[in-house]
Amino acid sequence: MTRVDLREYQPADVELTPAQLAALHGHRGDLGITIEPTDNETTWRLTPGSIVGALDIGDLSVAIQPKLDIGRVLFLASYALGEFKLRDLEVFHFPEQRPPVEAMASLFADAARRAFSRGLLRGYRTEEEALHTVRGRIRIADQARRRFAIPLPVEVRYDDFTEDILANRLVKAATHALGVMRLRHLDSHRHLTRVRTTLDNVALVEFPPNEVPEVTFDRLNDHYREAIALSRLILQHATVETGRGRVRASGFLMDMNKVFEGFVRCALREKLGLSKRAFPDRSGAFLDQANRIQLRPDLTWWRQGGCVFVGDAKYKPIHHAQVPNADLYQLLAYATALDLPGGILIYAKGERDPAIHQVRNAGKRLEVFALDLAGEPAAILEEISGLAERVRAIASSVPATHRAA
Repeated sequence: MTRVDLREYQPADVELTPAQLAALHGHRGDLGITIEPTDNETTWRLTPGSIVGALDIGDLSVAIQPKLDIGRVLFLASYALGEFKLRDLEVFHFPEQRPPVEAMASLFADAARRAFSRGLLRGYRTEEEALHTVRGRIRIADQARRRFAIPLPVEVRYDDFTEDILANRLVKAATHALGVMRLRHLDSHRHLTRVRTTLDNVALVEFPPNEVPEVTFDRLNDHYREAIALSRLILQHATVETGRGRVRASGFLMDMNKVFEGFVRCALREKLGLSKRAFPDRSGAFLDQANRIQLRPDLTWWRQGGCVFVGDAKYKPIHHAQVPNADLYQLLAYATALDLPGGILIYAKGERDPAIHQVRNAGKRLEVFALDLAGEPAAILEEISGLAERVRAIASSVPATHRAA
């Protein structure tokens, strides 16, 4: 097993066999890595982008460490789900800088243990079966269509009080997703085995990353909230046993661009007290009157059918002056298309300093806000509160009769 340890956006020279190089080329889109030759024909320069996590490809194990503390990354990603209500922010503190998948396994196992401490959750699930005894209600139409004059078996529908419910299925699927990865800490394996054993009577269901269902919480299952939130996070970012040719791969990967954007949107929506309808995940606008040039800003606030605020979240590193200029041009296009007096660019602190730009001959005010992600979770949320106040002030300056063009 060859292990390659990389860090977000930092190049590293790595010695690879031809087979490992071919396998890495096949998955560089998943990893977001650029591969360049060096003076040594067996050594290659690997430069990660915004994707962090781990991917095992055949006999090659690639881990990409985020530039942020892993606890901060998992906090941002979990909060972006919109259902993770933090009772104890200390849950995101780790004694060491573990790889993302190891930290996630530890955090998930602890959340599952707390959820199971009150006993495995049970609930009613509707079953439809053909039985030799009557249970529940007879499905008369199905019985007539499938059995004709044969009395047995009987097509029935009944409610079963069982452990095999959606909440437990999500936790088991997440446990399986982590279990197939090559975790380096023995504690992680042991904790996950304990979770898996507890769920022996629960079916293992495959949930596609883009179709992970949500769970409705009430007083009976609220103690499962953290375990479900982390299960959904794992299933949305896990790649389990995918094969390309003869090479098998499994991993847990997160795009920090999407994590940052999702966190900012969800946290702002919460601080502003808005619904998803008023502050949607994504919305569109057209720059030209013929509706051919479509724009998709990250952040918009809609009121009475019109947009009263627009913004963009930018996690990417800034290397030269042209990149922030391009971002400002993009924000100017959004403000122009939506007929707004301006907007806000939100960067991770360290990538861009706060600034205000008054655009010549356009009357547009473009603001740059720097969000410090290195602070404690409570401090990050406090900064979001300040940002929300600024957003509210901008929106209040737009007339109530404003309508998007």
